[in-house]
Amino acid sequence: MFRHLVAGLYVAVFFTIAPAYAEETPAPAAGMSSEFIDSLRNVIASRVTTISIRAQNKRYASIAQNDIDRLDKQWRAETKSDTQPLIAQLMGNPLSSYLIRKKAESLGLYTEIFVFDAKGLNVGQSSVTSDYWQGDEPKYQQTYAIGRDAVLIDEPEYDDATKSRRQQVSFPIIDPETNEMLGAATVEINIDELARRGHFAHSS
Repeated sequence: MFRHLVAGLYVAVFFTIAPAYAEETPAPAAGMSSEFIDSLRNVIASRVTTISIRAQNKRYASIAQNDIDRLDKQWRAETKSDTQPLIAQLMGNPLSSYLIRKKAESLGLYTEIFVFDAKGLNVGQSSVTSDYWQGDEPKYQQTYAIGRDAVLIDEPEYDDATKSRRQQVSFPIIDPETNEMLGAATVEINIDELARRGHFAHSS
């Protein structure tokens, strides 16, 4: 997913999100506090998110792997083409509009946000990603595929274009009504901006 210069290493981090156990919860790795991770969960948690993932999970409940591969191949081809029906459909949906707005409201803190379903297929995103299927990547394999409390924090990467460090955080999305995992989300953070705002620290 990344198109930066430095390749990331992946670390999976697990922590309990229930406030009653906050004092027993180890802070996530890579300098981000558990409170900050919870704030990312809150950004993603919305009715449009759950409705959108539920609908896509139902739509693709029986999708075969060769069809997933076909959609992913189509998406990759469209990123290099002027004809982009699949990309246009996804970028124009309500969830993408919501994530675009949340990215803008962060004033530079979030550089990219995308949400994917139970199969690892993108449901909504703040910008066009390089691929459509996340199921073969750690952001899916070490979050949704593991369990509801999994958090994956990638190693920081340097973006030469913006001269800033970026870091992706991925975690499952829980349906507040049924308490089931629906899919997962990845939020890419400008960690220089995060440090400037004083959040780049472990919780005590």
